[in-house]
Amino acid sequence: MKAIRIEQFGGPEVMRFCDVEVPKPLAGEVLVKNFFVGVNPVDYKIREGQYPEVKQDKLPLTLGREVAGLVEKVGQGVSDFKKGDRVFAMIGADGGYAEYSRVPAVHLAHIPQSLDWPVAAGVPLAGHTAWQALVEHGQIEQGQKVLIHGGTGGVGHFAVQFAKVKGAEVYATASTDSLPFLRELGADRAIDYKTERFEDICKEFDLVIDLIGGDTQARSWQVLGEGGRLVSTLTMPDASHPQAAGKTGARFTAAPRGEELTEIAGLIEAGNVQVYIAKVFELEAAVQALDYLANEHVHGKVVLHISD
Repeated sequence: MKAIRIEQFGGPEVMRFCDVEVPKPLAGEVLVKNFFVGVNPVDYKIREGQYPEVKQDKLPLTLGREVAGLVEKVGQGVSDFKKGDRVFAMIGADGGYAEYSRVPAVHLAHIPQSLDWPVAAGVPLAGHTAWQALVEHGQIEQGQKVLIHGGTGGVGHFAVQFAKVKGAEVYATASTDSLPFLRELGADRAIDYKTERFEDICKEFDLVIDLIGGDTQARSWQVLGEGGRLVSTLTMPDASHPQAAGKTGARFTAAPRGEELTEIAGLIEAGNVQVYIAKVFELEAAVQALDYLANEHVHGKVVLHISD
């Protein structure tokens, strides 16, 4: 099968379009024939050796963390899926940019008939990350005030919408040209990080979702009220910060969960959440897809087309 693999860490030059054997599903696993796969910032971080969970001993590997396709074969003990089912999943650090992927059945969910392939491919990793940030780590509740940094990207555009579904008052930051998109997502207040300081606008907030890191994360402590939470997907918030007293910080890596993905899919199918696909690339253009994601202000998700 065709796949995009790396044998060493580095820039675009380490990505190889090559032929590899089709994997065989083990007990409890499903072999998926991919139609579209998602592209995420973690992909170029893995490529560059900047992702802590993937060390040199994991190489060579196939890039890509989210897939959408048809069940090709099921392993022993799998009863919830059968050949021909439309499925999607967040997968481990080896296997997405390929014609086939091997996926634990517990990580898979059925794709609702109303979702087309590109949309389905854009959901799993970004959806899990946004959901777990808000619900599991942020413990979001109806009526709370939530600030989301980076509200227009893959994870961010889900986070804004999920927070609204949960009944929160949502503020979000973005660049000037992205503010209309934030409002379209349902943000109650779109903050231009180039011309406004969010800490001058947000006071006594219950939750901050940090998808940016650095100075933005450090400044976020001051917008939280007593008992507030600062949740990051990047680095652990500094609990020794002078304005962190009485508040909680957390850093997490999303985990794939089939039942959770089914719940997210239900929100999309019901029309409560929209999935925005910024651009579709062919598999052999994966280098260009990662470059586009890394260097443009992307609204929503980027996906790769694998097969029809």
